[in-house]
Amino acid sequence: MKIVDLTAFPISCAIPVEHQVQLGIGKSVKRDAVLVRIETAGGLVGWGEAHAARAPTAIAELINTTLRQLVIGMDAGNIDAIWNNVYRMQLASHGAGAAAAIGLSGIDMALWDIRGKFEDKPLFALLGGTAQRIPAYAGGVALGYQALPDLLKEIDAALSRGFRALKLRLGDTPNRDIECVRAVRQHVGADIDILSDVNTAYSLAEIAEIMPVLDECKVGWLEEPFPAHDYKSYIAAKSLGDTPLAAGENHYTRFDFERALDDRAITVWQPDLSKTGGITEALRIAHLGDKAGYAIHPHTSHTSLNMAASVHFLSAIENRGYFEADISTFNPFRSELCSSGYHAHDDGTVAPLERPGLGVDVDEALISSFAVISGPGYV
Repeated sequence: MKIVDLTAFPISCAIPVEHQVQLGIGKSVKRDAVLVRIETAGGLVGWGEAHAARAPTAIAELINTTLRQLVIGMDAGNIDAIWNNVYRMQLASHGAGAAAAIGLSGIDMALWDIRGKFEDKPLFALLGGTAQRIPAYAGGVALGYQALPDLLKEIDAALSRGFRALKLRLGDTPNRDIECVRAVRQHVGADIDILSDVNTAYSLAEIAEIMPVLDECKVGWLEEPFPAHDYKSYIAAKSLGDTPLAAGENHYTRFDFERALDDRAITVWQPDLSKTGGITEALRIAHLGDKAGYAIHPHTSHTSLNMAASVHFLSAIENRGYFEADISTFNPFRSELCSSGYHAHDDGTVAPLERPGLGVDVDEALISSFAVISGPGYV
């Protein structure tokens, strides 16, 4: 299965004002993604998603030039060899760090899609798993900073779809966040799992202020209170309360997670298969976490490709945690450009697709409709 073509497509879509969400990194005004298409000499086509990283054209350019040269001509079936070649020639010796890991992630995902199509097996089966019902939480770019009545209305809509867990966007101000967490806990009762995400918006002092309330309300985790590389703050925050600290969407490759394991401060791991090095590396991270007794709750990206890969991946690992379901009201990458990435059940669980590879169809004719929009996705 010689690789004869590799193309990355940077795409964007503006978010209408009525669907914009305010959260710790700003107000969402557009979505970006990078699709990766790989074709073999035999005509097999695989698709993957690389995270846009607030720079979709830069990520696509890196894939279409430097990384492409490292992949073209190799055997698509030898995924480990391709991963190792890109790692050795780009990440290990020439830097570009996160961008290279992100580009490699999209390539790796597309290769697994090809292998599944070649072997006529869904991805979970290739990975040694079986179709599982995975508990999902209501997440994505949703449940942000809004008036409490509006937030509770959005939560009720999610619960009516069967979700038994949801993720609140915190990082507004400590007082408003405390009011929000207590109001939501009172509203949903004790049986709904409340999770929280600060999007790196708080200082250590602000985390110290809000942590007792997270403990009081039995919040399942506090996600990304600090940037991923600020490991000293994570270590310091560990002693502030009992609520577990979560991170991983901005940890790249197993080596970042090895550091997290040494520190024992981040105990909820959330690698993103479109950022951390792809499915191949996420399996290594899951194995590392399993030995430490940590569950894996993947962070999901914007298209059905990542969502599908995440559900397949969770179906194949022993230390599976939650799937992050995108409940945002506007996402044409999920609802128009790609077919659905998983089966959703009315009990708040999801199951992997049983078609070959990822099982997702990409409407190539629509790609040109999502021309890149310059500027940041959050303002």
